[in-house]
Amino acid sequence: MKKKLLAVLLTAVTMTAMLTACGEKASDGYTIGISQFAEHGSLDNCKEGFLAGLAEEGIKEGENLKVLFDNAQSDTGTASTIADNYVSQKVDMICTIATPSAMSAYNSCLNTDIPVIYTAVSDPVEAGLAGADGTPAGNVTGTSDALAVSEQLEMIRKVLPEATKIGIIYTTSEVNSVSAIEEYKKYAGDYGFEIIETGINTIADVGMAAADIVTKVDCITNLTDNTVVSALQTVIAEANNAGIPVFGSEVEQVKAGCVASMGLEYYELGKQTGKMAAKVLKGEAKASEMNFEVISQPSLYVNTAAAEKINLALDDTFVSSAYEKFDEIIVE
Repeated sequence: MKKKLLAVLLTAVTMTAMLTACGEKASDGYTIGISQFAEHGSLDNCKEGFLAGLAEEGIKEGENLKVLFDNAQSDTGTASTIADNYVSQKVDMICTIATPSAMSAYNSCLNTDIPVIYTAVSDPVEAGLAGADGTPAGNVTGTSDALAVSEQLEMIRKVLPEATKIGIIYTTSEVNSVSAIEEYKKYAGDYGFEIIETGINTIADVGMAAADIVTKVDCITNLTDNTVVSALQTVIAEANNAGIPVFGSEVEQVKAGCVASMGLEYYELGKQTGKMAAKVLKGEAKASEMNFEVISQPSLYVNTAAAEKINLALDDTFVSSAYEKFDEIIVE
């Protein structure tokens, strides 16, 4: 009897070891697939913040968390393939960084019980991830990096009191950018501005679009458009040649050469997302029951070196009021 019991126990242990070796979730661990749409600083910061938020809740990579990571390199088809692959591996959760990846994962997980937690989605409602009241469209929730449009326009007016036309380059297939354009048009008149927009399809279009738009405007303001941000240096180079400033939408763009931004801290946005994800993984809440969240307040970031490059004088009071100031341009 004892020998039979021992044999059963040994068999159970062996099967558990085999399942774990084959990638099945261990009883005390989780597997998360992280799908990032593009490769640039702000989205990278989201990823790092997401993992930090999980760690603060006791879910740590290498201990009780296995992370699968893929970057779609700004290609929506690749984003869909990544999401489908995570579903086939039966991960415990998919974290998506940026709108196209979030939409792809949502569609891939529709007939599964895998929760999707997104971050850096500017307009979850327009993307079909949430209802107008913020309620999830399914087993999906996360955080929004909705632009502080009014605050950005007010800041630009302080820097350029005589300006009348603001240029925006955006990707026509990114719903987050399309909705942001509408927000800018809605509020621009309140600050005496006209919005001149140029739509692109791929990253190859950015150079021509930038060369054209700098001849028509007093400045450029960036969105959190993944394709355009991936080619930010192309935009800045054309603007510098024309002697006009480029304003960013978050801190990494300012570090890289934009003059200023009323922007978000994407590391903190990612951390906030990680804490939401931890609740779902621990069974404390369901993604389908959690409204998406928005980071509280934008902050002013200023790059004096970027201003000097185009001989733009910034008011000392304006510079001193910045949450963070940079005196060099850092291009990674």
